[in-house]
Amino acid sequence: MTPPDLAYAVAVLLLAYFVRGISGFGSGLIAVPLLALRFPLPEVVPFMLIADFGASALVGGLSFSQVNWPEIRRLMPATVVGVVLGTHLLVSLPPALLLTILGTFVLAFALRSLPRKQPGFTPASPIWAYPAALSGGAVSGLFGTGGPPYVIYLSHRIQDKGALRATLSALFFLEGLLRIATFLLAGLLVGLEVWRNALFAAPLIVTALYLGSHVHARLTDRQMLHGVSLLLLGSGMALLVKAWW
Repeated sequence: MTPPDLAYAVAVLLLAYFVRGISGFGSGLIAVPLLALRFPLPEVVPFMLIADFGASALVGGLSFSQVNWPEIRRLMPATVVGVVLGTHLLVSLPPALLLTILGTFVLAFALRSLPRKQPGFTPASPIWAYPAALSGGAVSGLFGTGGPPYVIYLSHRIQDKGALRATLSALFFLEGLLRIATFLLAGLLVGLEVWRNALFAAPLIVTALYLGSHVHARLTDRQMLHGVSLLLLGSGMALLVKAWW
């Protein structure tokens, strides 16, 4: 890795995990498309899997008592199916069409949410957990960026920003365990380089999460939800760029 490559990777990781510290998600949505512009995607996705797994363990462990476990239990069965399906597609199908569909969906949701000056909270039906988990797991297995379906669903089920952040981190931790198992079976984590790179990146990730957590503590619930909408807007555009790059 050349010095410009290293500087680029450091800047991307600091940004991605600073956002993750604020919201509880978004690191993969930001880092995967940006890193893939400079590094091979088959190397980026396994690296981000390990990095996100560690970040989820850290953030979730710090706010364990705030996790909404009934929502986790509702999401996990379809998530298992989605991750297995997405990992299979990662090694067999071109991703452009799936990324385009997901990016369009995320943009439509973000644009719909932004115009509200005083958004009220209307809980979504629990039945939406199943398509959210299936699509989130599948895209997560494909690209390591399955956050939007989970965030869209949980942000309409959990109003408190701290509980939302903690529940997302716990969900991504459990999903990360599942993805590590499926990636190992698919032969995507057999090399030592991806583990070494993740170990070297750990201090950067911890620092960015720490800074983001301090910003998170100063936000109101409304600011948090507005920030989620803005982040989804940027994520949707990044996914579309990545799909057609």
